Amino acid sequence: MTKIGYWELISKNSKFRRLWLASVISMLGEWFNTIALFLLIFKYTDSEFLLGILFTIRMLCFALLQPISGLLADRFNRKYIMIWSNIFQIFLALGFLAVDGPEDIPWMLGLSGVMMLLHGAYVTAERAALPNIVSKENLATANALDAASWSTALCIGAMLGGIVVEYHGTDTAFIIDAFTFLLGAILLVPLTIPQSFDEELSGPLFSTAFTNIRNGWRRVAKEARLLRIVFAKASWNIAGGGLAGVFLVVAGSDIDGFGVALGFGLFFFARGIGTGTGPILARKFLTNQEKWPLLIGILVMISGVFYFFVGYTLGISVWLTVFLVILAHSASGANWVLSTILTQMWVEDEIRGRVFSIDMLIMSLAFSLSSACAGYLLENQIFSLQHGFQIFALLMIVSGFIFTLWKPTLRDSSA
Repeated sequence: MTKIGYWELISKNSKFRRLWLASVISMLGEWFNTIALFLLIFKYTDSEFLLGILFTIRMLCFALLQPISGLLADRFNRKYIMIWSNIFQIFLALGFLAVDGPEDIPWMLGLSGVMMLLHGAYVTAERAALPNIVSKENLATANALDAASWSTALCIGAMLGGIVVEYHGTDTAFIIDAFTFLLGAILLVPLTIPQSFDEELSGPLFSTAFTNIRNGWRRVAKEARLLRIVFAKASWNIAGGGLAGVFLVVAGSDIDGFGVALGFGLFFFARGIGTGTGPILARKFLTNQEKWPLLIGILVMISGVFYFFVGYTLGISVWLTVFLVILAHSASGANWVLSTILTQMWVEDEIRGRVFSIDMLIMSLAFSLSSACAGYLLENQIFSLQHGFQIFALLMIVSGFIFTLWKPTLRDSSA
């Protein structure tokens, strides 16, 4: 089968089209929700540390049940996992309407964490299902489009979310978020996703869970090239959690001429443009798959270089900062999509969910550690915002360099 373009993939592959639309619509609401949560934290606490805690809780909860999510994605129908994840999140999104003061912030953080736990189950099932509805030749196109669409949802959702929150309040944003989850679930109902099941998963769920989850780890460990690739996203997030999750939000809250919510929206809009552009450029120009593992580390270093210069532009030119953020996240978006495609191509359908859950687990733990440290250091004035950008950017460059040096031997890398 020959490679096809983005529009051709959407128009001719009805299963991919439905899965793609459901994901984009749900993600639009997710960014309405995120901007509203930022504003509530600043409104009731004005704490950079709590902002870091929000990201830490969200990503830890995303990671917490990833081993279970991966097992479920290999054992049960992946479509129903995605549908029920969306349905439960409808009611959780509406729960934020009850937040009415600083005393509500602790349970608000917990509720946000539960939503990310469900989102983690959705993402793992979706990533594992994609190779079953898209041919191997078009996985790069599908993943680039998926990443670009996620980024478009980030751009539009963050910017519109900022406008809605600024002029209509947080409650409106949470209601819109709930509606998008409902629409996403409805779109998935008619979808049929082919799926292969391993006979080893046929026993009782709880008594066999540990063994089956361990088999996912063994699958990763026995192939050196795969072991390296599941650390690709974490190599960016070990510093990216602090840079994009804390420092960028704090910088957005203090832009002259913008309200707090609009400032959030502006920088997240830039982040979305970058993460959408990167995968598209990678699909077009980075066509030699043998070089992808090396390029993944180089892309992390490039992202760190651009974030390093962000520290110099703060308070000087907001639009230059926006441009550098776009470039930094173009590199990170390419890192994400290349590592995802390699995992989809190298791993068998029967165990793909568990392998992706390991990928997401490692990435989430790296992001959580990074954002918590960044929030704490900034809250306690260990360094300024400018120095925070530069220190964490250097950490990102070092991380990318280490990943680049990690080269599995030919013997260990054979499929």
